[in-house]
Amino acid sequence: MRDLIIRNGNLLISADHETLVRADILVRDGLIAEIGSNLQADVEVLDVAGDVVIPGLINAHLHSPGNFMRGTLEGLPLEVFMLYEVPPLASGVEAPEAVRLRTLIGAAEMLKLGITSLMDDAFFVPLTTRSSIDAIAGAYKEIGIRATVALDQPIVVEYDKYPFLRDLLPDDIRRTMELAPRETAEGMLEHYAYLIERWHGAAHGRIAAAVSCSAPQRATEDYLRALHGLARKHDLPYFCHILETKLQRVLGEEKYGQSLVKYVDQLGILDEHMQVIHSIWVDAEDIAILAASGAVVAHNPVCNMRLGSGVMPFRSLRDAGVPICLGTDEAVSDDSHNLWGAIKAASVMHALAGGDYRDWPACSEILSAVWDGGNRVMRRPSPVGRIEVGAAADFAVLDANSPTFQPLHDVRRALVLCEAGRSVRHTIVDGRVVVRDGRLTTIDETKMLESLRAMEPQLRADAIALRESARSLEPYYRQMVMQAAVRDVGFTRWVGK
Repeated sequence: MRDLIIRNGNLLISADHETLVRADILVRDGLIAEIGSNLQADVEVLDVAGDVVIPGLINAHLHSPGNFMRGTLEGLPLEVFMLYEVPPLASGVEAPEAVRLRTLIGAAEMLKLGITSLMDDAFFVPLTTRSSIDAIAGAYKEIGIRATVALDQPIVVEYDKYPFLRDLLPDDIRRTMELAPRETAEGMLEHYAYLIERWHGAAHGRIAAAVSCSAPQRATEDYLRALHGLARKHDLPYFCHILETKLQRVLGEEKYGQSLVKYVDQLGILDEHMQVIHSIWVDAEDIAILAASGAVVAHNPVCNMRLGSGVMPFRSLRDAGVPICLGTDEAVSDDSHNLWGAIKAASVMHALAGGDYRDWPACSEILSAVWDGGNRVMRRPSPVGRIEVGAAADFAVLDANSPTFQPLHDVRRALVLCEAGRSVRHTIVDGRVVVRDGRLTTIDETKMLESLRAMEPQLRADAIALRESARSLEPYYRQMVMQAAVRDVGFTRWVGK
């Protein structure tokens, strides 16, 4: 059922609105058809009895393949962390049913938190397969969420992604890395042709494709340009991790003689299609280039703190006119997909940068990042992140009697500072009630959890084996990170330095 009336809601129309509006919403064919009082139509009615209705949240950056890894690692810098998350010497093939379950687990969590849209930069260990693509996109179709999926797969040898590492590694490890399974540009473009043909626009448009190079240093110039061509041809988002860490700043200097922002701009691929993920170690010139490009920056505050990457210059980016969206990154670096935690973190962590307190992010700006920035980067035909006629019928209904709203002084501050996701009663995606009174309506949760419990012994064994395997490489990566850490790059994004 994609025709629906949401009756008696207190609506927060968008991030720009300060107050709630009491009204009904009529949904037809998955879109908002009318907003008004006492609307009548021969459709399903969801009476929310004065609860708070907001646009569904948009989780604008995550990696679903990390869903089984939450709570497996202590804090580590990104480059060491990735040894345990994406082992460079891995082999074998992932089982499609495990990939499906892994994807469902994360999507179920998000829907129950009122997250209706996501952008999944999915990686594959070690190689991309059509069965895994189908398992991920199919899981999102099955559970009823709105999802944009990209294939995040490096195509260069492991040690070429980093500064200093080639010289730090013993000869035998370098040779092993050279022989490890690795994708090619040609192979990845074939996978993208399949993803776009099979899944772009599927499930009444809920499922869409994006492209991803992972990061510019993990790809070749020809492949980066080929992905840009696909993005422009099909109007797709282009995911690209840029300057997440200080080491990546140093890498730009060492490998390209310039920052990675300048590098992608020089290649001609930095435009309104690109989602620049993290954007922490950017300087004033980088920010000006980003602002002129039309690219959207994805802020992942909890992940950035968890991995010690630094504090993104939120105010400098926003004042320059760079659109910002918000994400959780993944369940092994945020250890959840609870966007509410990222929302609060984004609202408070930038006070650590000091300066004039009037420049600290306002709650309206954080909600604008969630809804307006998320809408911009998703590039969908019908707007998401707003309650207006013609927009996608994606909503979260929050219990007005929950502690979040007791007492209610300012609804936007209540959502940003007080809400943790516990108030969500119902979630509607594309006009369909996919969570009703806290329970998923689209899949059998009990069966899903039983399948997960059956897998847990093997998942724990795999995690232990992975940690033992990664420890043999960690000393070389640690030395590389420390070597980059002492380089003077002219500024810092670390607190207290």
